[in-house]
Parts: sequence; C-alpha cells; structure tokens
Amino acid sequence: MDRVWRMSADELAAERPAGALEDVHFTHAFVRRVVEEYSAVGDVVLDPFAGFGTTLVVSEQLGRKAIGVELLPERARLTRGRLGSDATLKEGDARELDRLEIGSVDLCLTSPPYMSSVDHPENPLTGYATLDGDYATYLDELIEVFCAVKRCLRPDGYLVINAANIRTGDLVMPLAWDLARGLLPHFAFRGETYLEWDRPADFISGDYCLVFQQVPHR
Repeated sequence: MDRVWRMSADELAAERPAGALEDVHFTHAFVRRVVEEYSAVGDVVLDPFAGFGTTLVVSEQLGRKAIGVELLPERARLTRGRLGSDATLKEGDARELDRLEIGSVDLCLTSPPYMSSVDHPENPLTGYATLDGDYATYLDELIEVFCAVKRCLRPDGYLVINAANIRTGDLVMPLAWDLARGLLPHFAFRGETYLEWDRPADFISGDYCLVFQQVPHR
C-alpha cells in the first residue's frame, strides 16, 4: 500500500449522485484501489455505512458481490437505483449488523459518519437526527460495529476504514487515531495511507485510509 494517495476535490464533487444534496465520502478511484488490492474477483465486499453506495457501485464494476447497510430511507432509495444484480442494500442501523444476515464477507470498506467531541450534540449514528451525541459513546458504538464486521469476515479478510482527524477551531480531535486504538485489540493493523487532498476541507486536519486484517485465533 502506498504511503500517500493524491485526491481531487473536483473529482469528488463530480461524482455526487443525481438528487443527492451532499458529496460522497470518497471517490471511485479510491474505492477501486482498495478493492483491487484487498479482494479478488467474486469476493464479497461490505459497507455498513453505505451512504450513496460508492463502495457498492465500484465493487460491482470490478466483478465483486457487494452488500451495504444504510440508515436513511431516502438515501437508501437513491442508492438502490444505482446498483445492479450483484449488489444488495439493506436499510437499517449498522449498530444492529448481527441481526441483518450479512453472511460471510472478504473485505469491508467504509467511512463512518464523523463526530467531534466539541460543540457536536448531533449523533452521527442516528443520521445526525438526535441531540444525544457523546464522543466516547460514539467511539464505543463504532468499535462494536466493527467487531460485528469481524464476525462476518473470513479468517484473513480485511477491514479498510477511511477516517479523518477533525478540526474544531484550534482543537483537533484525533478520530482516526482513536478508532485505530480501539480496534487494535480486535484486528491486526496493517498500516495507513495519507489522503492528500488538493483542496482539503477546513474541518479536516488529516485524512487517512486505515487497513486492518482479520487474524485467526487472536
């Protein structure tokens, strides 16, 4: 895996699906790199925070089977319209992954909704619809989601997370590192790639691709 991938803000904006009110989280080129490096044709790729379905769309194009989970009904409806017969989208809460009959997967590629501990009452894991946001609880619940992913992964499968460190004023919340630290007891950490945006968003201090692997008998 390369140490740095250069990312284009224009490319990200151009890939916003018709009818969407916000950009996708990562580009097709990013997904293509990850899927080709960490899975094979015919493998199953999971995204438990599917959003507008970039992971699912590109995985299908590359000959993989894809399955996603999306919380928001309107976004799920839009995403289903982008998918072919080798992709499945389940409308539901990623925190209930064990109940959603995901089956065995070879790669999980996702980017969870972000949160800072500063001035952020909106809860990302309810689609920012409730004001019960708490950073420590949010991290604990994300780790539980990825532990549920672990239970779906084949013995040597990969979990790849796009996560950023979040800037609020002059304070940086190290979300990417907090996630990595929380996952170390559960996965082998295989390294990180820095995503170098040509025009980075003001709220992002650093953007990363974090790679973990399922290791038997850990």
